[in-house]
Amino acid sequence: MSAQPFHLEDLMDILEDKAGLPAADRTTDASLTLEAAGLDSLAFLAVQAALETRYGFELPDEGLQHAPFADLVAAVNERLDQVNVA
Repeated sequence: MSAQPFHLEDLMDILEDKAGLPAADRTTDASLTLEAAGLDSLAFLAVQAALETRYGFELPDEGLQHAPFADLVAAVNERLDQVNVA
């Protein structure tokens, strides 16, 4: 796997800009989930839409809606690797 172009900070940017996460609630704790951060399922939809706009793909749900932030970041990077190989 190459260097990861998507980081937890990128996810926090999306959540703040698109899903209403207050700036004061940004975190570096990758073990948190959307729910633990006080966000609902609409936040995941906002992440999906932002990824579609930014990278041209939508992250499938496949349980990621309830996964820790680290899993979301890893899934984005895995998808980016797939797109870059194709």
